[in-house]
Amino acid sequence: MYNLGIHILSFILKILAFFNLKIKKGVEGRSQTFKILNENLDPSDKTIWFHCASLGEYEQGLPVFESIRNKYPSYKIVLTFFSPSGYDIRKNTPIADIVTYLPLDTNANSRQFLDIVNPDFTVFVKYDIWPNVLNELKKRQGRAILISALIRKNHSYFKWYGSHLRKALQAFEHIFVQNENSKKLLQNISITNVTISGDTRYDRVSNQLLQNNNLDFVSKFKDNSLCIAIGSSWPEDEAILMSYINENATKHLKFIIAPHNINQSQIDNITKKLGVEHVLFSEMENKVICDYPVFIIDTIGLLSKIYSYADIAYVGGAIGTTGLHNILEPAVFGIPIIIGNNYDKFPEAKKMIENGGVLTVNNSISLKSELDRLIKSSEERAKLGSINENFIRKNKGAVNQIIDYIRI
Repeated sequence: MYNLGIHILSFILKILAFFNLKIKKGVEGRSQTFKILNENLDPSDKTIWFHCASLGEYEQGLPVFESIRNKYPSYKIVLTFFSPSGYDIRKNTPIADIVTYLPLDTNANSRQFLDIVNPDFTVFVKYDIWPNVLNELKKRQGRAILISALIRKNHSYFKWYGSHLRKALQAFEHIFVQNENSKKLLQNISITNVTISGDTRYDRVSNQLLQNNNLDFVSKFKDNSLCIAIGSSWPEDEAILMSYINENATKHLKFIIAPHNINQSQIDNITKKLGVEHVLFSEMENKVICDYPVFIIDTIGLLSKIYSYADIAYVGGAIGTTGLHNILEPAVFGIPIIIGNNYDKFPEAKKMIENGGVLTVNNSISLKSELDRLIKSSEERAKLGSINENFIRKNKGAVNQIIDYIRI
């Protein structure tokens, strides 16, 4: 049934590619995978394979990838993505020698992929599990681990139809999970080679403090004002934010909006709703950006540095059902954070709310209440920010546990 489903999926994706640019990129990218691998790998190469579903998993795995790259410099690194959103942004990452799409999980593709790559060691991140390639890897006695795994009882592993996925998990010689609940769930299906290492994202965001986070244009825009950064917003988030921005944005209280989608229609939706002057990143040249109370970031790759300038962060995704985005990125800079109230699938959000550093809202009224309180009180901002900063510091260390395990 699984193999039939994969072939049906392949056919459907080719049809949908005519109507959807993201799907088209994936279909075309996967059609080039074997050509790219054959052109860049020699049978004599020693290789390590990293796989991530998309950009979020890449960022989660990056501190582990970096450590492996430094520890084993003679190995060629193959990095695969399933999603175009990950591949497009990180296709030139220096962490890997070859970056490509993972082909669809058919038996033939799995054999061909492993024939070419022949990895000495494999690292999968979180829960992008592909049974055929993992089972084929196990047949070849290939070594693989899964890191930062977050297992929930509603996952397919625990359903009547999940035997194929359960078998795939057995391909990993070790699984590093984020929490005790994940370990218990795996033990319930007789998988015991499990370590609770925590979430590598804490190490990843902590490393951000070691980077150069200066952005001159953001510094000029802020110009000593109080600044609220709105990160990875969706239309549902913007619906409750716009009235507050329109009523309160001034040269003393400024807003940076970094939407999750930066396509033109999404940017147009934001600018149409704004009743105050605003400037776009793509149009800021020759403008005195400090004169604008709202700055819209219509590009990618800047958000983690932008948070370093913020006094308050609003992180999108949890007002609707798209999924909460990374709240650890602003937390590491010691600032209070506001999110929507649909955060049940995010254990870090639950803990940070319990600690008091993250506030939740469910409409424009509760948003106004929380923002007004934080804006008026620098002491409250400092208190919540300190809670978040300390939380990040206490939860570091997953990378060291994983790297200590790996021997290639």
